[in-house]
Amino acid sequence: MTVMETETTETTTNPTVRRCAEQQVVHPQPDGQDRYTISEVATLSGLSAHTLRWYERIGLMPHVDRSHTGQRRFTNRDLDWLHFVGKLRRTGMAVADMVRYAELVREGEHTYAERYELLAATREDVRRRITDLQGTLAVLDYKIDIYAGTGKPPETAGRQRSA
Repeated sequence: MTVMETETTETTTNPTVRRCAEQQVVHPQPDGQDRYTISEVATLSGLSAHTLRWYERIGLMPHVDRSHTGQRRFTNRDLDWLHFVGKLRRTGMAVADMVRYAELVREGEHTYAERYELLAATREDVRRRITDLQGTLAVLDYKIDIYAGTGKPPETAGRQRSA
């Protein structure tokens, strides 16, 4: 079972999580005819060829097949994995943690508990940052409302003007 095939009880019972889990990468080629070069994957993923090679070198990418001439040949499964890694990157997860997660996936089902811990900790960090950003957004909304109404911040007796 791969990362993209794993399913938890939460994904089957929570429709919001299930909908997110079902988001798939659009594959340009059907399975079985999916042999992409590194430049094609770079274009499809938005990552540079250098980054793709680095991901493979540090163990973030699973084994990538090679042609008889040694060229990397990526598959739809690789595109799915890169899509997932992109989501992890956007969470702010450290590269070392992403590599650890990839190692755990390769080790098999007996690592579910450790994978759960790693993802749950990342989710909590994301939730904390979202809360912080909501506070920041509220301040920006307040300031924008001030400037939209008069173009100048309000003068308040005994206080300096806001910036």
